[in-house]
Amino acid sequence: MAPKKSNHEFSPKNIKIQKDPKMKIKKKKTSSSSNTAAATASVSGSENRGVDSEWWISFWEKNASAPGVPIDEEEGFKYFFRVSKKTFEYICSIVREDLISRSPSGLINIEGRLLSVEKQVAIALRRLASGESQVLVGSSFGVGQSTVSQVTWRFIEAMEERGRHHLKWPDHDNLQKIKSNFESLFKLPNCCGAIDATHIVMTLPAVQTSDDWCDQVKNYSMLVQGIVDDKSRFLDIVTGWPGGLTIPKLLKFSGFYKLCEDGERLDGNPKAFSGESEIREYIVGGVNYPLLPWLITPYNESDEVAGFNKVHEGARSLAVKAFSQVKGRWRILNKVMWRPDKKKLPSIIVVCCLLHNIIIDCGDVINSDDCLLSHHDSGYVEQRCNHVDPIGRKMRENLVSHLEHSK
Repeated sequence: MAPKKSNHEFSPKNIKIQKDPKMKIKKKKTSSSSNTAAATASVSGSENRGVDSEWWISFWEKNASAPGVPIDEEEGFKYFFRVSKKTFEYICSIVREDLISRSPSGLINIEGRLLSVEKQVAIALRRLASGESQVLVGSSFGVGQSTVSQVTWRFIEAMEERGRHHLKWPDHDNLQKIKSNFESLFKLPNCCGAIDATHIVMTLPAVQTSDDWCDQVKNYSMLVQGIVDDKSRFLDIVTGWPGGLTIPKLLKFSGFYKLCEDGERLDGNPKAFSGESEIREYIVGGVNYPLLPWLITPYNESDEVAGFNKVHEGARSLAVKAFSQVKGRWRILNKVMWRPDKKKLPSIIVVCCLLHNIIIDCGDVINSDDCLLSHHDSGYVEQRCNHVDPIGRKMRENLVSHLEHSK
């Protein structure tokens, strides 16, 4: 049975953010004692009592003595939530309207107080960052398992809707900057990004198991395909497809593939060089991808083009790095998920990629422990794709010629 197409794909046609017409937010002035960050983060119109800082004091006192926690409080904050306090405030500002506009019934801690937006965001980020059970996450905040579940999903829904402007295909001016940076870093003209894919491993109840979800190493998994820029920011994400698919099929089923084949993506002006043919816009991918006019893969190891392959691998490694960081920072994606809701899992994946981009956009320093020590798809072997498009082959030859002339 062919798997159904996923709706969890960010494309230019789906970027617009639409507010729920039924959602009504009353207006209310913020307290004069609120600081600038609080005024920016808060959304008028609720019983919101301003930015809550008490939750952190309580959490830090309870969890600071745990093994491996940094002594410095600022570093401790990043250790638990993977973001700086400044970025945390920004994330709260994105989801605040949604988190305070819904009925908060049931979102109460053990002291009988309603959970603030800040505490809700902290609970959700801790769940995503640690991958720990909802019971363990709840105990560190003084809330129950059901509260963690409800809060996390509310955050995921709000973030996917309100934060998607941080993950979209770049406009003309930004794409020019990306291409310029790729050329400066790797001497690859007109390169618009790098592509890679990874597996999110899970267990499934017997009634849901099928060959579609069973991948090459006999795990049940969901695939994620990502295209990144020169900063390892995600520009395009496709997920929701079962792990039984091959990487070339995942690519072919994506909206990105259709846009490129229809001439609506990677369709900018080609570059012409003295004594060389034109080089069109393209992305780079590994040996598990087909060689296409707009997707350039490396040569076989037996071919004597080591110089090109080295440059190519440098550019492609940006996509490998992005998945290593997103799985290393948001450990829920790197653990075996216990019977996840396959309809909700794509949203969790997309939000983790959104958070990855926000961290880069906000200028947070990337710590060494934010990356996996091993490959993001450890245990999986790249299966070479033998499809070679003649125009793609000529494009690759033009790039090799350009590199030789630019030495």
